[in-house]
Amino acid sequence: MIATPIAIDVPLRTDSDGVIRVGNTRVTLHTIIGFYNSGETPEDLHDGFPTVSLADIYAVIAYYLANRAAVDDYLHQIDEDGERIRRKIEASYTPEQKARIERLHKLVAEKRREKDS
Repeated sequence: MIATPIAIDVPLRTDSDGVIRVGNTRVTLHTIIGFYNSGETPEDLHDGFPTVSLADIYAVIAYYLANRAAVDDYLHQIDEDGERIRRKIEASYTPEQKARIERLHKLVAEKRREKDS
């Protein structure tokens, strides 16, 4: 017979910038849960992020499923902060920078159309 299971620590830590990371890696909670929510399996995630153990990935996903509202709120705040920073940076672009970026976006779109053809 198996003994009563012990509690498993969730391998999450908050770094000095307030970003939640998995274990002792640079991989973020946002990254793992984002890919998980887009259909990646824990095994796929481990293949993509081999520095994160499969056990840690399962533990993080289990934590997410048990605390979905709180984690989703955190992820939403991270997305909002990123969008606010992006808008601030883009607002500081010179007209020349804006034109250059627009040309790059068009070039990327053309390359993707060529690839898909």
